Amino acid sequence: MGTQEQVLQKVGHPLEPLTAEEILKAVAILKEQKNLNDSARFEQVGLYEPAKEVVLNFKEGDPVTREAFIIVLDTKDSKTYEAVVSITKEEVSSWEHIPGVQPSFLLEEYSELEETVKKHPDFLAALQKRGIEDPNLVMVDPWSVGYFGIPEDEGKRLARALCFVRKFPGDNAYAYPLTGLLPVVDLSTMEIVRIEDSGVKPIAPKDALYKPEQNENIEVRTDLKPIEITQPEGPSFEIEGHNIKWQKWDIRIGYTAREGLVLHTVSYEEKGKKRPVLYRAALSEMVVPYGDTNPAHDWQCAFDAGEYGIGQLANSLELGCDCLGHIHYFDATMATGKGEVHRIPNAVCLHEEDYGIAWKHTDWRTNDVEVRRSRRLVISFFTTVANYDYGFFWYFYTDGRIEHEAKLTGILNVGVIEAGEKPKYGSEVAPQINAPIHQHFFNYRIDPFIDGQKNSVVELNTVASKPGSSSNNPRLNGFYAETTTLKTELESQRTMNLETSRGWKIINPNSKNFVGEPVAYELVPGHNTIPYLHEESSVMKRAGFIKNHLHVTKFDRDQMYASGKYPNQNKGGDTLDHWVKANRPIENEDIVVWYNMGVHHIVRPEDWPVMPTAYIGFELKPHGFFDGNPALDLPRPAKGTSCCNK
Repeated sequence: MGTQEQVLQKVGHPLEPLTAEEILKAVAILKEQKNLNDSARFEQVGLYEPAKEVVLNFKEGDPVTREAFIIVLDTKDSKTYEAVVSITKEEVSSWEHIPGVQPSFLLEEYSELEETVKKHPDFLAALQKRGIEDPNLVMVDPWSVGYFGIPEDEGKRLARALCFVRKFPGDNAYAYPLTGLLPVVDLSTMEIVRIEDSGVKPIAPKDALYKPEQNENIEVRTDLKPIEITQPEGPSFEIEGHNIKWQKWDIRIGYTAREGLVLHTVSYEEKGKKRPVLYRAALSEMVVPYGDTNPAHDWQCAFDAGEYGIGQLANSLELGCDCLGHIHYFDATMATGKGEVHRIPNAVCLHEEDYGIAWKHTDWRTNDVEVRRSRRLVISFFTTVANYDYGFFWYFYTDGRIEHEAKLTGILNVGVIEAGEKPKYGSEVAPQINAPIHQHFFNYRIDPFIDGQKNSVVELNTVASKPGSSSNNPRLNGFYAETTTLKTELESQRTMNLETSRGWKIINPNSKNFVGEPVAYELVPGHNTIPYLHEESSVMKRAGFIKNHLHVTKFDRDQMYASGKYPNQNKGGDTLDHWVKANRPIENEDIVVWYNMGVHHIVRPEDWPVMPTAYIGFELKPHGFFDGNPALDLPRPAKGTSCCNK
């Protein structure tokens, strides 16, 4: 298995992601010491993140103890086990059966399911009823079955398959959905449990070809001149392992099969002092409920992170296509279901971007102009979950701001309708193609560290002063921000309010700025929505946390995902909206802030056949963290411009 020294020399920090060698070693230790055979599948093999005090007290050169967290699925009985393996000590530290849960989909199950479905005689018969003779032209997308209390499904690891057909190899099969034909597959045995067939529907009449080589109606534009982004002196960032230093920012990144990109130990240097801002931040879950009541769609709701693993489905990014400029890429290294190495080259992209004006003032009396240009550091990855493609971008700015942006593109989830039918719960985006109304809820787990570990959350609501002598508002123009400190977890369940311009500050009551106020970062919401699902719906029982835009909890290292550790086929209960019922104190404590943002998608014909990118995000903005504008020290733009300080 290799010596301890051989493993330790590869890592210089406790939060470095597991290397390929460490993954293989952890799997080998577990297989040997727990006598695992070929029926064992490895849903997850990742870094078992050390306790906070270990990370915070770590000094460069200290010995690094390495542990792996592993989720094992035994396919012979669909039982799930959790293990912690000490790679350093070469031993299994813990091994526990977790009853009544199903891990997320394994990479191998996608192709295995499609192969199983396309060779089954009942499925072939269903294709023939639809006039389809060649099963090789059929495309199958696995979906989690969710949870609807079906007795015969209890205890089984299942997937429901959406089916489409191509007219020719290389065709866009999403143009021809076989709506109503839904094979249900036991993933452990790879056997079809049943085929749900609500009847033959027509094949849609029009293709959805989006490549110019295939579609003669796409005339590629020729009037776009090149834009070249060059950095002749190289980038401004420095990298050591997964630690990034840029301007005054110090950022460590990680990567998991479930979350994808993770931010660790983010700090900003001011006056020679490194000031912590975040301990950890990542996408916690993405819930995508569909609003179509047709039996072909009424079961559909994706938990994209917890059911499918957006990290393991990431793209390999390419220069000039996904990223521009001077790029540094990070590979993502994970495990396959068989415990081998699954590496995604260029999974994470790091680069700088010019971002326009940072600040400017013109003295109109003297025509003295001072202007500074902004720049941002971009850390991003893109993932493809069946038909949809999602990008996740973290931006760091020269004025201390952090921004997150999710980008939504790809191909819509669609079904076929009869000629002349007008869907109530969707939009006809092409002849006889219905795209159901749906929503995308992104939940982020933000573990703040604003100048220290003990933080609080303050809510801001702007109100208008009332008329009357007691309000001292004679001209009726007064309005001001009321502040309320959220003291318990139940109090922290909050929604946005446009009428009061509601927002939230994460403060450190133990650290004061130069006007005597607690230092703070403000959570600035962007575009958002609310769910339109009934309280008693299956989705709301499993993801009730999407009702609120904000939750705050006391830190618990076992509460990492708003949807719980095992949302696949879960009936609900072990989720964020249940954790807050403990009503723990959150004032001046080690806290976690959970933010929900949502896209409400009433689909347009312009979203077909490939959806133009939609954007949604939020900011973490210094609010009294600094004693003034931290970007005053930006250099003037280079000579040769005529814009500043002649």
